Amino acid sequence: MPLSRQDQCPDCFVYLHCCRMCTFFDPAVVEQCREDDADEVKNKENANFCDYFRPNAAAHDSRFMTEEKRARSRLDALFGNADGADESDDDGSGAADDLFK
Repeated sequence: MPLSRQDQCPDCFVYLHCCRMCTFFDPAVVEQCREDDADEVKNKENANFCDYFRPNAAAHDSRFMTEEKRARSRLDALFGNADGADESDDDGSGAADDLFK
């Protein structure tokens, strides 16, 4: 299926012609691309003009999304939510706040 540079997913609206959706994308290698002749692309999620782009049918795997959500929930449990919803009264900051009063 040919993809134009600006094609987007109809469900989540991410660009389909981007590094992260390519068969050559590999976060474990330098510049995250296994194609040696490809120009470096800084933002791997934006649409680009790479001539070596080959769509990867397995690029979006729901297992990875589940793992990401699990990791984010663990971080939230460890550090609390950014909006402060998980702050407890006994977080140890009371003594530090008293020093600056």
